[in-house]
Amino acid sequence: MENINKGKSPFYPGQPVPVELFTGRMNEISRIQRAISQVEQGKFQAIFLTGEYGIGKSSLAGFARALAEINYHLFGIHILLGNAKTIDDISAKTIQTVLQTPAFEPKVFENIRNFLARYVGKQELFGFGINLEVLKTDAPQISRGYLPFLNDMLSKLSEQGIKGLMLIFDEINGIADTPEFAHFIKSLVDENALRKVPVPLLLMLCGVEERRYEMIKHHQSLERIFDIVEIYPMNDSEMTEFYIKAFDTQGIKVNDSALSSLCHYAQGFPKIMHIIGDAVFWLDKDNYIDDYDALNGILTAAEEIGKKFVDHQVYSELHSKDYHSILGKIGRQCTDLSFNKKDLESGLTIAEKKKFNNFLQRMKKLKALKSGNQRGEYVFLNRLVPLYIFLKTAKIELPK
Repeated sequence: MENINKGKSPFYPGQPVPVELFTGRMNEISRIQRAISQVEQGKFQAIFLTGEYGIGKSSLAGFARALAEINYHLFGIHILLGNAKTIDDISAKTIQTVLQTPAFEPKVFENIRNFLARYVGKQELFGFGINLEVLKTDAPQISRGYLPFLNDMLSKLSEQGIKGLMLIFDEINGIADTPEFAHFIKSLVDENALRKVPVPLLLMLCGVEERRYEMIKHHQSLERIFDIVEIYPMNDSEMTEFYIKAFDTQGIKVNDSALSSLCHYAQGFPKIMHIIGDAVFWLDKDNYIDDYDALNGILTAAEEIGKKFVDHQVYSELHSKDYHSILGKIGRQCTDLSFNKKDLESGLTIAEKKKFNNFLQRMKKLKALKSGNQRGEYVFLNRLVPLYIFLKTAKIELPK
């Protein structure tokens, strides 16, 4: 049984990484830092931060915001647009985010709260509320004058030495494919460019590459606005640094062989790194991670991801018994990330062969597979997925 009193887990599955635990990404940080420094000197900059799902876009954006506030006298606003459907929603979320996210400098937060006092609601047990009725009434007016609103905010903050703003639009999946959003972004950029004195602003959008293409589809000129900063999977050195640093915060040591296993299955994706790390943390009983701990943590993580992704998305979507049979044969034959279509096809029944091409296309649409670099090669996007399929197919009991 895991020890629930062993302390605070240093891992954050499904959440952005706290600034103090952020590691790696030096190349990406350098490019963002260059843009931040330009804003501090009075210029406008625009960045599209992109990369695959689970690669750590939100964590990097959060770290960049901290860097901008602490070292470059900017005020950062990290807005999650997950359920935003309209520009008015963006305006409302901007104010809510500013009021609910304390600045790294307390006096700055006091200034901003005074500036937005109209939207501050009644005192509550854990702080203050937001006057949603006033916010809803004012949102259309703020939307029509979004840049002047930002400029007025900056003017107020300049009393505390703030020299510019960093505006992060994150979780843009729901709104990126709307013409209104594309035109809103283009108007924001153009309006600022035409000002006699532009608002010193770093505009950062976070999303997969498809979201940027959707925006360009609605407004071609958006193609030229953004500096593209792409995040790639972490290398072994970065993953090793992360795991050592994270476990060390709780006085836990990790042997080299266990570290190698953790990095192998995490595959450079921060989301997977945290899921595996958290599983290992709770299974460990002696503050020393050995091969046994690592293996069981990896199996536990495979079960968690498998139930969330493979069972509820892949198996539930692929209703055909032949599809399930094909998936099982992949699980038994695919020992790592990739497999060759021709090699696997030789072990299929006639009925399965007829459905194999369609199966592969469905798996690609579900983001479970992608085409490899070699002809006929297919690659799993997550190393834990084929491991889970193998365990399920072989009916191996997973750790409790």
